[in-house]
Amino acid sequence: MGTKSRVAVGAGVSTVAVGLLAWARVRKAQDTLEANRVRLNETLPVHSKWWRDAAKVEGELLYVAIGDSAAQGIGASAPRNSYVGVIADHIKAATGRSVRMVNLSVSGATVALAVADQLPRFAELKPDIVTVAIGANDIAAFDPDLFQEGIRKVFNAVPQDAIVADLPCFYLPWNEKKVAVGNAILRRVAGERGLTVVPLHDTMKRQGLRGIVTQFAEDLFHPNDRGYRVWASAFLPAVTAHVVRRFPRRPVAAATQQAQQLPDAQAS
Repeated sequence: MGTKSRVAVGAGVSTVAVGLLAWARVRKAQDTLEANRVRLNETLPVHSKWWRDAAKVEGELLYVAIGDSAAQGIGASAPRNSYVGVIADHIKAATGRSVRMVNLSVSGATVALAVADQLPRFAELKPDIVTVAIGANDIAAFDPDLFQEGIRKVFNAVPQDAIVADLPCFYLPWNEKKVAVGNAILRRVAGERGLTVVPLHDTMKRQGLRGIVTQFAEDLFHPNDRGYRVWASAFLPAVTAHVVRRFPRRPVAAATQQAQQLPDAQAS
C-alpha cells in the first residue's frame, strides 16, 4: 500500500471514528432527555394531589384555572411555583385577601379534553378570577377547525372577565407556523366574547436565547421556575387590573395565615 493510500485509509478511519463518537454522544443525549421526561412524568400524580389539597383551603376570593401541565406546574421545583401559584400569590398581595385556588387543569389536556373534563367541573363553581391557558398540546397534530370548535366552547363557558393566554412560543419554525394560525383563531374567538387575551407568546419570545437556555426544565418542553415566572408576567398586568378594580385592598393577615396552611409539596 502506497503512502497516499495509507493516508486515505487513515483519514477514512478517523472520519468514521469521529462519526461514531458524535453518534454516541447524540444517543447519550437522547437517552438522558428521555430519562428526564420519565422523571417529570412521575411527578404528575404528586402535582395533581397537591392542587386537590390546595383547593380544600378556604379563601375570601376564588381563583379558578383552566389549563394543562403548565398550569399544574410540571417542571417547577414545587407545584406552587407554576404560573397559577405565582398569580395566586400576586392576587393575595394586591388585594390583601386570602385566595382559594381551584386548579382544574389536567396534564396533557387539549382544548377538546378541557371541554370534556374541565368545563363540567367549572360549571359548578362561582369564581372571582379565572385564567385560561389551553391549546399547546393541540399543536403536535394541529387541526384548525377542531381547534376553533374547541376553543369557542371553552371561551363560551367562562365569564366575560376571564383572562386568557394565547399559545406559548414553540421556537421551532415548523411549530411556530401552526402556533401563528392557532393564535389568530384564538384571538378572533376571544374577541367575539370580549375576553382579555394576554400575550404569552410574545412575552416568551422576547426572552430570546436566554429564555431557551435558562427557562426550561430538563425535558426541554415544560418551563422551570424561571419560565413559570415569565408565564405569570404575561398574566399579571391584566390580573392586577381585574382584582384592583373589583376587590378593595384588605389587610394581609388573612392571606398570610392561608399561605401557612397550604399543603407541603414534599409531603404530597
